[in-house]
Amino acid sequence: MKPFASAPAAPAGAPAAGDQPAARSGRALRELMVPPMPGSRAWGWAGPLLVTALGAFLRFYRLGVPHAVVFDETYYVPDAYSILRHGVEYNHVKNVNALLARGSTHILTGPGEYVVHPPLGKAMIAVGEWLFGLTPFGWRFSVAVAGTLAILMTARIARRMTRSTLLGCAAGLLMALDGLELVLSRTAILDVFVMFWTLAAFGMLVLDRDAARTRLADIALARPGGGAQPGGAAAGAPLPGGGPGLGIRWRRVLAGVFLGLACASKWNGIWYVLAFAGLALAWDLGARRAAGFRDPAGGVLRHDLRWMPAWFAAAPAAAYLASWSGWFLTGTGYDRNWAASNGNHVPVWSVLDSWYQYQKSMLSFGLGLTDHSGYVSEPWTWLVLGRPVSMYYATPRTCGTGSCSQEVLAIGTPAIWWASALALAFCLGWWISRRDWRAGALLLAVAAGWLPWFWFAWHDNRTEYFFYAIIFLPYLVLAITLCLGLLLGPARAARGRRVSGSLAAGAYLLAVLANFAWLYPVLAASVVPYQDWLSRMWFRSWI
Repeated sequence: MKPFASAPAAPAGAPAAGDQPAARSGRALRELMVPPMPGSRAWGWAGPLLVTALGAFLRFYRLGVPHAVVFDETYYVPDAYSILRHGVEYNHVKNVNALLARGSTHILTGPGEYVVHPPLGKAMIAVGEWLFGLTPFGWRFSVAVAGTLAILMTARIARRMTRSTLLGCAAGLLMALDGLELVLSRTAILDVFVMFWTLAAFGMLVLDRDAARTRLADIALARPGGGAQPGGAAAGAPLPGGGPGLGIRWRRVLAGVFLGLACASKWNGIWYVLAFAGLALAWDLGARRAAGFRDPAGGVLRHDLRWMPAWFAAAPAAAYLASWSGWFLTGTGYDRNWAASNGNHVPVWSVLDSWYQYQKSMLSFGLGLTDHSGYVSEPWTWLVLGRPVSMYYATPRTCGTGSCSQEVLAIGTPAIWWASALALAFCLGWWISRRDWRAGALLLAVAAGWLPWFWFAWHDNRTEYFFYAIIFLPYLVLAITLCLGLLLGPARAARGRRVSGSLAAGAYLLAVLANFAWLYPVLAASVVPYQDWLSRMWFRSWI
């Protein structure tokens, strides 16, 4: 049984979407390689957009609360404002909150400040400050936009991967109702931008996969011996060679640019450059094999591999370098003239040398960060929500009782995160037994965002926080969505099977909604009685 309710039927044990030599002809071959999209195009957009509208309301409602700089906003709010005013990050006063509370915007002291993250995420925060001023709503506007658009992307990607609008909407709903995604979409720090750009890159690769397989199917059918001709692919005989080249493939170029923008927001995006490059090659090999070519590996080596440096090296590097344009052009960034002061006066090369030395210094700082606070957590505790991060906590006296609490707790919705552990285990089993490309892709995407932190924890004892896991949250959601598709059953299943599956999937989504609603006060800085706050701290490690 296939895990997706609306996908075409396949032989028992066959990989989904047929990554094996084709044994059908004409329309059947094309549908085997690229199953048709379900339903109307209008509903394919309307459903995800409705779910996104819900997510947008949750993220923008009371976005200016708390009316203060919280957690690491203390770094990124003035950095963004400095980029807006001067093109680069300047030094700023330490007590930003005190000045902003008095209505002052004189928070910059200059000169150029040493920063340890690339500038793009801070430049995106600056857009909101430019539109709405140096206010909590202004500096959180861009993260709320990115977090909201991530809901829409997740829904559309899930729809394409599962060929089910219903499952696409379910994936979007899970993203909209996750506590960690909500909090980071309402806090002006960088991690939601890394998640956004890597998810955009994944979406481009999924679109490219369908487009490439469609072209290969059409080419295979048009060749002598292809299609329904005797002895061709329809009869199981492979076509000669490895298939033709498919050109530059602009969706992959965009994927590379998006990956570069992820790295330009925060360096942990680099792991997705490597992971998605490997994923793209695996998909190319599977596509040529599925089309029935005799030498798919040779086709990949001759035609696809040669484009890899353009897709996954040149495009990301160009995007990353462009993000530093303010540092290059203004001449006032930190260590902008380092090389010249150390004897290198060669035009252009002197600036590049300074920039290179700056990158080395940033890398050394990032690898050596061991400043442990009370909210540090090991990556193996992230799926079980072992140690969430309190972004803000206050004890106002406005809740009608003697003791009140107001908190922004960066914690995932337990009904999502705890279920994701089971979903990943299922995907691993499904990939081993069926070689389903969807399960494999999601496992790789989760591994790229999660496993490197194990190495840093074991080898370097580096400081790590649970909210770093936001980068692989979309793929946890997609893994759960695959399991919901299995609960629903195939489209041609008996009515009783479909009804029971729908009830089970619906019950899970209702549980997620109830869980999110229960946690919402401590996600969105609502003022509640202390006992109400304490009742939501299920474990001591959450306090």
